[in-house]
Amino acid sequence: MRPYELSLTAAAAAIRAGELSPVELVDSVLERVERLEPHLNAYATVTAEQARHAARKAADDIAAGRSRGPLHGIPMGLKDLIDVAGVATTASSRVRADHRAQADSTVAARLGAAGAVLVGKTHTHEFAYGLTTPQTRNPWDPGRVAGGSSGGSAVAVAAGAATFALGTDTGGSIRVPAALNGVVGLKPTYGLVPRHGVTSLSWSLDHVGPLTRTVEDQALVLAALAGHDPRDPASLDTPARDYRPGADEDLTGLRVGVPRNYYFEHVDTEVEAAVRRAVDRLQALGARLVEVEIPMTRYIQATQWGLMVPEATAYHERTLRAVPELYQVDVRTLLEAGELMPAGDYLRAQRSRTLMRQEWARVLADVDVIAAPTVPATAAKADQETIAWPDGTVEAVSDAYVRFSAPANLTGVPSLSVPVGHDAAGLPIGMQLLGRPLGENVLLRVGHAYEQSQPSRALAPAV
Repeated sequence: MRPYELSLTAAAAAIRAGELSPVELVDSVLERVERLEPHLNAYATVTAEQARHAARKAADDIAAGRSRGPLHGIPMGLKDLIDVAGVATTASSRVRADHRAQADSTVAARLGAAGAVLVGKTHTHEFAYGLTTPQTRNPWDPGRVAGGSSGGSAVAVAAGAATFALGTDTGGSIRVPAALNGVVGLKPTYGLVPRHGVTSLSWSLDHVGPLTRTVEDQALVLAALAGHDPRDPASLDTPARDYRPGADEDLTGLRVGVPRNYYFEHVDTEVEAAVRRAVDRLQALGARLVEVEIPMTRYIQATQWGLMVPEATAYHERTLRAVPELYQVDVRTLLEAGELMPAGDYLRAQRSRTLMRQEWARVLADVDVIAAPTVPATAAKADQETIAWPDGTVEAVSDAYVRFSAPANLTGVPSLSVPVGHDAAGLPIGMQLLGRPLGENVLLRVGHAYEQSQPSRALAPAV
């Protein structure tokens, strides 16, 4: 197996055992970046020289007995919303074409302290305001969307152009591209991972989280990211913990909620079949399946848009008026729509979210996790605007992708997307696990148990 193909966990073990040098690993990933970028366009900025220097320093430090832990010497990508001092943060937009960060974001500083090596900044749907990342291509089929808004991060991990990456998630922007590219994506509990130094889309819905090849990799990255930061008003002051799921695949006594409504409505038959097979596998591992009713479903998307649209517009108010022509048409249209939204609608969305959180807490009191599809369909064609369902309903691709992921943003609960197979076209399918606030360790345990029970997965096919 070539170094770029290794999971974070496997690469860290090889480095610890002296079987792999950070220099070898980073060089292997950078060669992969150079080879694939003309085809995939996952990166907005590649920091190759900086990465090679950091890799040499990591190798020297580790050889001298100064290892900083499992992330030391591991190559990563950071979504182009996440500030790194001296590196461009463009948000994949002409509006920020000349912007360079003056200081590290909290998450970049923490990963840097853990010894991770920055390969580059990954593309996002402009300012994270979309679910396709149109400039980036899906490595399983370059004619398909990468998903968004963290499409560049997911593609980099799927294609071996980063060992792990960070994304942001406001309505599904980590989990959607994770599902569409066959990698693991985590949206943590709201406030668990600080957002200081991360460009906002919608401050009451934004999260930062990892994209990795395995669930165990997730635990290693999350341990480095989580922790209080007073510069983020939403940051939770929680004790540090070990998120590693352990080797035990036995899920005896664990209750898995299976939705009887919403999550299996207007869903592709192959996606539904793959997710139900995965749920059956959890049952075979000892879990007890419990049917659950998803509350307030008719209000989910209205509440999501009712919060996100005015908050995004408020953030962009000055630049929207100063340089509107620099925004992409789809993003500019949404931002201008936000200027027309009445304050009463925003307040009603706030009230709806409060009720939704209360209702979800009641559901999650009776189960340990809820298992459902991450997205209702696999990766759409690049020029595809809608999805037609068998009952005649026609849905915009972005509305379809956000439909199953938005509840976790509205309620703030953690949500993990894990790959559970492929459709007939070979496109990846994801299952979403949702849990109680600060229940990441339970999600990772369940996801890891499922993952360990399956045949090993390869990287996305080389383009």
